[in-house]
Amino acid sequence: MVPSTIRNESISPNFVHLCVDMQRLYAEGTEWSLPWMSRVLPQIVRLCERAPDHTTFTRFIPAQRPGQGHGTWRRYYERWASMTIEAVGMDMVELVPELARFVPPADVVDKPVYSPWLGSSLHARLRARGCDTLVITGGETDMCVLSSVLGAADYGFRTIIVSDALCSASDEAHDAMLMLFSSRYGQHLETATLEEVLELMPR
Repeated sequence: MVPSTIRNESISPNFVHLCVDMQRLYAEGTEWSLPWMSRVLPQIVRLCERAPDHTTFTRFIPAQRPGQGHGTWRRYYERWASMTIEAVGMDMVELVPELARFVPPADVVDKPVYSPWLGSSLHARLRARGCDTLVITGGETDMCVLSSVLGAADYGFRTIIVSDALCSASDEAHDAMLMLFSSRYGQHLETATLEEVLELMPR
């Protein structure tokens, strides 16, 4: 485990739990499956139970068919033809059942790329609700979570990464990313365990 870097400050009542891409695409034996998604799911469920109305889920929406997409995304979907909507079906973009039950009151934002800040309404929705703090969970640590975290830092949100509620297909990349978050971005990012986050959340 990486050392916790969370500040000893209460989490704002205007926080949002941003849960990244916990979808059937990654959970059910597909080519994109995350082997230990099931290990972190209970922690994410606990956070959702604590504040379902403060939760926003992102969903990655693949191209409809191979060869679609802008620039290198076209090549990406030629490589991953088996993961297009045409191949897997629209049902696979749904949240895993353990999390889908929180919607509503939890919110859902769809995105076409790694970052939830591009091609989506996420930032506008967060501004509309006066959000100033993001608590981030989900997958993959070194891909869509990374894009979510860096965008949050760019927008100036207090950004808390829940280290035991993230998953990746690569153990090495996951560990390296958590170390980077905790050691390199000290003024913008905080890392913490779920228990530490729950202790500082408003009741």
